Amino acid sequence: MDFKKTNASPSTVTRDLDKLDHETNNIYESVRVISKRSNKIGQEMKQELNRKLEEFAYYTDNLEEVFENREQIEISKFYERLPKSALIATQEFIDGKLYYRKGTANEEK
Repeated sequence: MDFKKTNASPSTVTRDLDKLDHETNNIYESVRVISKRSNKIGQEMKQELNRKLEEFAYYTDNLEEVFENREQIEISKFYERLPKSALIATQEFIDGKLYYRKGTANEEK
């Protein structure tokens, strides 16, 4: 997923509960769908960040030698400025970009 192209707000936004339950007709079901997507986005973001930072990994036995890498700092700052995964997932849900389905009672156990 390309997190740069999201139109989610980088800061907290007050949401209208009526807009959140318009698809599921149940606010708790909507929150469950959003939270599952948020967890997935958070995992993807962490994996992507770790892959990028792994390029700068410096393996040594001496802990006193710590180097500051300007590119590494810029990458970290970029990911800190991105909207949080919950905000991205909520925006995707409101925009209708999330696909979800209800499981049967046997599947949920």
